[in-house]
Amino acid sequence: MKIKAKLTLGVGLLFALIILLAFVSIQQVYTLAQDTKNILTANYNSLEHSRNMLDALEKIISKEEDMNLFEAHLIEQEQNITEVGEAEMTQSLRLHFNQFKTNLGDSVVVKKIRAEVNDLMKVNLEAIQRKSAVAENTANNAEFWIGLIGAFCFLIAFTLLFNLPANIADPVKELTESITQIAAGDYTQRVHFKSSSEFGELADSFNVMAKKLEAFNASSLAKLITEKRRIDTLINKMHDPVIGLDEDKKVLFANEEALKITGLKPEEVIGKSALELSVNNDLIRSLMQDVIADKKESPSVSQPPMKIYADGKESYFEKEVLDISVTPTGEKTPRHIGHVILLRNVTAYKELDSAKSNFIATISHEFKTPISSIKMSLQLLENGRIGAVNEEQKNLLHSIHEDAERLLKITGELLDMAQVETGNIQLTVLSSDAKEIISQAMEANRNASEQKKIRLELHCPDHLPHVLADSDKTTWVMTNLISNAIRYSYDNSVVQLYVNAFEGHIEFAVKDTGQGIQPQYVHKVFDRYFRVPGTTSEGTGLGLAISKEFIEAQGGKITVESDFGAGSTFKVSLNISL
Repeated sequence: MKIKAKLTLGVGLLFALIILLAFVSIQQVYTLAQDTKNILTANYNSLEHSRNMLDALEKIISKEEDMNLFEAHLIEQEQNITEVGEAEMTQSLRLHFNQFKTNLGDSVVVKKIRAEVNDLMKVNLEAIQRKSAVAENTANNAEFWIGLIGAFCFLIAFTLLFNLPANIADPVKELTESITQIAAGDYTQRVHFKSSSEFGELADSFNVMAKKLEAFNASSLAKLITEKRRIDTLINKMHDPVIGLDEDKKVLFANEEALKITGLKPEEVIGKSALELSVNNDLIRSLMQDVIADKKESPSVSQPPMKIYADGKESYFEKEVLDISVTPTGEKTPRHIGHVILLRNVTAYKELDSAKSNFIATISHEFKTPISSIKMSLQLLENGRIGAVNEEQKNLLHSIHEDAERLLKITGELLDMAQVETGNIQLTVLSSDAKEIISQAMEANRNASEQKKIRLELHCPDHLPHVLADSDKTTWVMTNLISNAIRYSYDNSVVQLYVNAFEGHIEFAVKDTGQGIQPQYVHKVFDRYFRVPGTTSEGTGLGLAISKEFIEAQGGKITVESDFGAGSTFKVSLNISL
């Protein structure tokens, strides 16, 4: 029989016996109460009325009281006639009392009244004795039946007490002992229940598990322990800090480098929750803030390196938070099991990058002076102030002039890039005329557009809000975008320029009619020094990177949309001036 059926049968039987015992007890007690009530409400009241009438009669004789009290008790007695012959006695008492009222001095009537009252008391006393016997018999019957059913319930409960717990506890005890032995490493332990109850099924499942554990222990346990130790050693030997957390955000491991930069000991970290550690350690809070907040960064979003004091100096680390998921055996849905926080030490690269920026800034600045001198010399030669030049020499001078302009532009871009990298962008953000900015940029590219016979078409409303921007930097950006559009558009084409207001922003758009950008390169065009492969146009690959830095420094945004084979559209969005 199943355990559930046993429990249901045992508890149900006890419940039924309790209901039966309660029913019999209530019935017997009710019967006894009714018998007792008959004595109290009938005979006892009659005795009380008779005694009160005798007391009233004595007071009437001694003239201490009138007859109203006697008559009141007589009326109550007339309403409480319950025994055989009691009615006739009461009627006779009424007759003699009426005679007594007409002749108070009649002693014979008084004797008759006393005798009749005593007879009433005698009849009720006899009734009380008779009914007491009945009540006593009822009480004896109640004791018998309640005792009999109580004894039966006790026997059933006693039987269940010794059998039912043992049927449940003994298999549990045996199973517990087997589990204890398996926990101690004895995987040969088996459980044998011949019962067809749930314990039999449990024993079968337990034995299957024990067999698998025995096979697993024999084949893989030593190897697993070795591999775990190897992984722990590898993690500790890594030169970059690594911290691992489980799905409940508790620290599983932290290698030596991680402990070194946090200044904590293993026992202060391992097993602790990320939130608990973050309360007392600012560095831990910075490292784990994304994990605590369940924040998921897009892979394309790069974060600035963290500045941490390590190895006796101010160092830079790039943080990466990896979500770890596994697909359990036999399942299809991956399950999240924790996070790994990696810190890559990029101090050496940061120092090299800083040295590179300083070198470029210095070289670019030094180049400007000789380039300016070359341009001045070219102007003197072209003006003919130091002598006439022939046509061939003029062509050479023109070529030198173009190369000097190109070199000056490259030098300017390198200086701007160095300024951006060192964080020394100087902005003067004021309320500016958006139409004036785009007009200046168009004018700066007028000659280039005329050379390729490209028409610049401006679409701009007459009444346009002012834009909050650095006029010079924004004009530089728009000039660069229009220059690129002219460079990559076909001859005799049109470059469309748009300026519009959208929901608190002014949007500049430059649409060319060139080849466009291949989809795999669209997201890279704003990277430094990047040039689309196969491009024949000259350039450093810095113009769009500098444009992005200038616009974002003003709180704006620059984007690109490209239809390969049909052209590209660059958009710049800046806030409207309030």
